[in-house]
Amino acid sequence: MSIPSMDIAVTGLAAISAAGVGIEPLRETMAQRQCRLTPVPVEVLGTGGYLWGKADAFRAADFMPPLKARKFDRCSLLATVAAGMALADAGIDPKGGDPTRIGIALGCGFGGIANSVEFLSGYFSRGVEGLVPMLFPNTVANAAASNASIEHGLKGPNVTQVQRFCSAEAAIQMACRFLEEGRADVMLAGGVDELTPLMMAGFRAAGQLRTYARSFGEGCGILVLERRDHAERRAARLRGRITGLRTVGMLPAGREREAVDRLMPPATPALVSFSGAAADNTALTTPLPAVPAMEPGNLIGRSLAMGGLALAALLLVLPEDARGLHLAASPEGPYHAIDVTGGMRA
Repeated sequence: MSIPSMDIAVTGLAAISAAGVGIEPLRETMAQRQCRLTPVPVEVLGTGGYLWGKADAFRAADFMPPLKARKFDRCSLLATVAAGMALADAGIDPKGGDPTRIGIALGCGFGGIANSVEFLSGYFSRGVEGLVPMLFPNTVANAAASNASIEHGLKGPNVTQVQRFCSAEAAIQMACRFLEEGRADVMLAGGVDELTPLMMAGFRAAGQLRTYARSFGEGCGILVLERRDHAERRAARLRGRITGLRTVGMLPAGREREAVDRLMPPATPALVSFSGAAADNTALTTPLPAVPAMEPGNLIGRSLAMGGLALAALLLVLPEDARGLHLAASPEGPYHAIDVTGGMRA
């Protein structure tokens, strides 16, 4: 798929990650290239030498009463809080307009996994009597987007994408499509993932801790997207713009160059960000040897839906009107390219 020319305004950003809560900690981390990964406790894996990106600064009680927070799984908490921060950054109050014109599209790779473990453990240990009905709604990946939309009164399109390391990018692509088709005026788009000790044990059992699961992280990155004419009518501040989207499903053997050429931008970018397994793929990095690059996953952790944070990080450090390129990849595909231009910093 290729949308070579579009003009989608980014009017709000939100970030919760190992860097901290809010966009300023993420901006500072990227600007200083400061690693926020921490050692995985020995008791988690039975050995040391591994890093992870836990969002330890995030406390749900800072944003909602504890009794209310108990109703959500961790991904839903991250997404609900980040959605509120993104709307505030964009200057949008859903109650002040038509909520059916505001939607949400999130990528989520491991949403509800902790609740799933608790729910199924009850069944395996005690049978049907051990099941806790309150846990079930938050055992699915789309719980995060659903809970965020309910909490903030968003009644437009609501979609969750699970597409390996490109989950957030797939959600952003769909959000842009909804805007261009006129199915929404505002879309919140990005990704959210949680990280648990059991996940780390699973990665170790699969032999992935030194490869695709190295330095895994958690968090949520959300962009508020609007058609540019809609943003201008309400005199919104532009955090940046999305000007093009390109995807390919795979790099066919013997035709890798042709596939990669389809992903490359029409003009050389000033900065490129890599997400997922993109930086590990020389077919993607070779065409851009002289372009400064950033890989947020090395600083805050990688996961299946951390592309929202990576794209937010790119927009936070990209100079106004400068061209940027975001590349995301999963092992063996798919591959996503997103063209952006920088906007106002403050």
